[in-house]
Amino acid sequence: MSTKDELRQVEEDLARLKAENQDVRDQVGTMGATDQIETAAMIAQADEQSELIADLERRRADLERRVAEEG
Repeated sequence: MSTKDELRQVEEDLARLKAENQDVRDQVGTMGATDQIETAAMIAQADEQSELIADLERRRADLERRVAEEG
C-alpha cells in the first residue's frame, strides 16, 4: 500500500470514527433519565473513540509529512 493510499484510508477511518463518536455523544445527551451504568458505558465508549481519533490524527499528520517528502 502506498503512503497516499494509507493516508486516504486513515482519513476515511477518521471521518467514520468522528461521526460515530458524535452519534454516541448525541445519544447520551438525549437519553434523559436512564440507567446510569448504561450512560457511563456510552461515555466511556465515546472517550475511547476520542483517543483513537487522536491517534489517527497523529498518524495522518505523519503520513502527510511523508507524502510531502516523497513529493
